[in-house]
Amino acid sequence: MYIYESNYTKEFLKKFDMSECKMSKTLMHHTCILEKDKISAKVLHKVYKCMIDFLLYLTTSRSDILFSVCLCARFQSDPRESHLTVVKRIFGYLKGTVNLDLCYRKYKDYKLMCYCNDDYAGDKLERKSTSESYQFLGDNLVSRSSKWQSTIALSTIEVEYIAAYGCNTQMLWIKSQLEDFQIYDSNILILCYNTSSICLSKNPILYSRAKYIKIKHHFIRDYVQNGILNLKFIDTCKTPILTLRSLMLSHHMHWHWDHTLAFSLHLIHWVYIGRDHQAHF
Repeated sequence: MYIYESNYTKEFLKKFDMSECKMSKTLMHHTCILEKDKISAKVLHKVYKCMIDFLLYLTTSRSDILFSVCLCARFQSDPRESHLTVVKRIFGYLKGTVNLDLCYRKYKDYKLMCYCNDDYAGDKLERKSTSESYQFLGDNLVSRSSKWQSTIALSTIEVEYIAAYGCNTQMLWIKSQLEDFQIYDSNILILCYNTSSICLSKNPILYSRAKYIKIKHHFIRDYVQNGILNLKFIDTCKTPILTLRSLMLSHHMHWHWDHTLAFSLHLIHWVYIGRDHQAHF
């Protein structure tokens, strides 16, 4: 199954007079740091918001642009020329990748697997960390989330442990949805790169660097001890999805997105009926 919106992209490129714009190989320059700008000239709020609305809709099938789009969306209340320049660069990237699409294949293996990661103190303004996770059904990516942590973490153990907690809740929700289609998975694999957080999930000893973690994050221990979840170590250098994530993260700002909901449910249903080679779409 292929998901693409090339016609929709071409239509809006023409609407914003970007059909003849210069193509860009990247979404943002690696030295670009977006922040509140009080110096450069203001731009039309209506035009900027319309561009962002189009790009946000397009992210349902173009997850590669999600970080940059959501970063630019944070400045809709007071858009400036510096923000509009980045948005136009995104349009230039879309022009060069207009035929890019998503491919979902049928599989007989319905194992759930998740990669979780974090960006410790990546926000240069508030010094907050970011939790990020990728959920797979077989080899198909069905959910992805990236969220600012509500508190400022004091150690990398705390950051990764909170990231694993958020990943756990998402996997349990997907597991409950799969059970509606008689697909049961009792040993869900969660891969993370922090060995200390893995040890903390298996050992109830209160480490000095983890004593500030809120109690609600510790419920992951029950699921690990009951065999529902299985946390294992993975080297980020050997994981393409996490390597891509590291390239996408900016220097100081992060976005929040949770892409499951209706699309993932339809995808799960399509994969399920595909077991008997009776898929219809």
